[in-house]
Parts: sequence; C-alpha cells; structure tokens
Amino acid sequence: MNNWREIYKSRIVSAEESVDCIKNGDRVVVGHACGSPETLLTALVKNPDSCNNVEIVHMVSMGSSAYCMPEMDGHFLHNSLFAGPTTRRAIHEGRAIFTVSHFSRLPSLFKEGILPVDVMLCMVSPPDEHGYCSFGISVDYTKPAAESARLVIAEVTPHMPRTLGDSFIHVSQIDCIVETEAKPIILLPPKITQTDERIGAYCAELIKDGDCLQLGIGAVPDAIVGFLKNKKDLGIHTEMFSDGVAELVEAGVVTCAKKNLHTGKMVATFFMGTEKLYRFVHNNPLVQMHPVDYTNNPSIIAQNDNMVSINSTLQVDLTGQAASESIGHKQYSGTGGQADFIRGAAWSKGGRSILAFHSTADGGKISRICATLDEGAVVTTTRSDIHFAVTEYGIADLRGKSVPERAKALTRCAHPAFRDRLTEEFQRLYSRTL
Repeated sequence: MNNWREIYKSRIVSAEESVDCIKNGDRVVVGHACGSPETLLTALVKNPDSCNNVEIVHMVSMGSSAYCMPEMDGHFLHNSLFAGPTTRRAIHEGRAIFTVSHFSRLPSLFKEGILPVDVMLCMVSPPDEHGYCSFGISVDYTKPAAESARLVIAEVTPHMPRTLGDSFIHVSQIDCIVETEAKPIILLPPKITQTDERIGAYCAELIKDGDCLQLGIGAVPDAIVGFLKNKKDLGIHTEMFSDGVAELVEAGVVTCAKKNLHTGKMVATFFMGTEKLYRFVHNNPLVQMHPVDYTNNPSIIAQNDNMVSINSTLQVDLTGQAASESIGHKQYSGTGGQADFIRGAAWSKGGRSILAFHSTADGGKISRICATLDEGAVVTTTRSDIHFAVTEYGIADLRGKSVPERAKALTRCAHPAFRDRLTEEFQRLYSRTL
C-alpha cells in the first residue's frame, strides 16, 4: 500500500481524543503485561464520569490499574484473564470478574465472538518502510484481539522493540494513532534466595544438552538459568522469557541448533524484563514471535523433541493435583500456559515437565505439599498430567506412580517439619502407611 504514510498522518490524534471514541458498555481489550499502553489507559481513567460500564479485559497488569479502584465502580468493570497484584483486591471484593481460560485459547474467544472486542488498546513500534508496526514485546492475545476489534487504538513509540515473526499490524488496520515517547514497562530481575538456588540446581539436573525449554518468570526460573551455563545447544520454545535467557544466548548455551521445529529460532509470544532484554529482541532474527494460540498450542509444542516445560505452583496434594492459580477460593493468578506446556511436553518425544516450587509458604508456617488441597482450591494441573515436582528438598518423579508411591515421593520433598504430619494424614485418608 503505497499511500500508507498519508493514512498514518491522517489518523494521528491525542490520547484524549482517541479514548473519546470509547462508548458506554464497550468491551476494551488491553495489550498484555509490559506491553500495556499506559498513556492510553491514563487518558481513559482521567475522566471516569464520562464512562459507564466500560469493560476492561486483559491478562497480567503491570501498570497501576486505576480502573480497579473502588471509586471507579460503575464506570469501569475489570474482566481479568489472569489476576495480579494490582487487580486481585478488586476481584476479591466483587468489583472485578475473572474469566477462566487456558492462555492458548484466548485468541479464539475474540476471533469467534465469544468475547466480542469493541476496542483494542495496544502499544506498537513505529511503522517500517512498508507501513507495518510491530506488537513488539506483546504479541500473545494482543495481535488476535486487534484483528478482531471494531476499533483499534495504538500507542506508537520508538521505544517499543520491533520483533520479528507473526508480530505485525499495518497502519491501515489502526483507527487511531497516538504518538508518544513512552517506554514499555520494565521488570527488574528478582532477588534469588538460597532456596531458589537449591531448586534451580535440582531442575538443572533434569535438563540435558539439546533440550528445548519453556521457562517462566520469577526467582526460580532465573535461578535455573544460573545452573545451565555448562549445557550445550539448548533451544527455546516458550510463552515468554526474561533477561536470563538472553544471557544464555550471549554465553553460547542457547543456540536452537538442535531444535527440529523452527530450527535456529527462539519462539515466544511475549517478554517481560529490562531495557537490555528489549534491545536484545529488537530486530533480532534469532527471535521469532507468534500469537499465543500458536506458541501455546500443545500439538505445536509437542513437535519439539526433548521439550522441557518448567512452571511453578502454589500447592500440591499427595496424589499430585496442583493448585497453581488460587489460594482456597481466592483467585491469585490464572491458568496461563501451564497446562498448555505440561501437556505439550508430555506428548513430545523425550519430553518432560517440571513443577518447581518452595516447600513452604508464609515464612515456613504452611506446607505447599499437603494431604488435600485447601477447600475451594482450583486444580490447574491434574494428577494425570504431572511429571516432576521439585522443591529445595529434592525431585519427585510422579509419572506412572501409584497414589502411595506418589505420596511417598512428595513427602520426601516436603519440608522436614511437615513430613510426619503428611504421613499421618495419608494413613488417615487412605487407611494405609507410606
């Protein structure tokens, strides 16, 4: 389209003008995580009296989420796809709602009109010479939602990395363009404790040269990265990665040379990290982005031989059921891509899945390994899907194990202070000793 520059100029508006296009009752989907268009959201909540029952839909929020404040009740309703620190309170107090879905299935909710998208708010890179902007660090559900929306409002900033792969939108598909100098949200590396390091060391024992990895975010995944420096030719097929994986590339550990799907490419759907990470992924041919219905599709994941998925959880019972998204009845996070990757890894030739977590919570007062899950706890990973469970006390291989064998292996991975109690509870529940 030769006239894309004219189209671009004709659609430039201020942030305030762009959000004036949002009507009462609209469903507004917001770009994900560190790719959230904070300039647009700030303009939207600046005058809440002009909005009634505007639904704000997104997964993880890394911004202030001002639309979740009590005084915004009636003006905005947050529909959470993954609860976070700035949105949990609104969910718990009934001022927000939670929609259940695997990460991989979110695009279909928008595309098939199950959750029709009225307005999409996103952050993109400036257009290239052909008029295409990149969704940068947030392709995931952001691109499919934009393709399904009645109205697309994009914050265009030179600080959004231009990532490659299936990550582009043409300026002709953007209705309102808001030019800013805003930077994507930064996520600093977490502090790694000795417990994280012990877990990381155990997980690294399960990773072999040439494996293809899915790594999440947080202290435990970052600790695992620290123990992979002596590995060779690792590959990456993941929903996201942070700075640690980029460091493995620079160290020559991640080459993707042994991958049999997208050989020589790191596949991901979003990023969270520092400016160094965002510079690393900018125009990097090694990095290939795709929407989440591709990256997290278990049948696609399974095509990677020796696929290793690494995730975390909040609670595991002695049969192997894992509650990873709620604490009792209270929503803590979301399903995300955990089940997607655990099942994909299970179907992979030579694949393995790992649930890595601290053995205790609340300063050591609560065992994360328990006889039964808390009342109301949501099962994210079923006992039929779990493979390895790893704590700072060791590795439990649960695949193909009977209930007593599972309970015995998990009890060995529990904190020593809780092992006798777990053994007693198992005997009470199942009328047999471990």
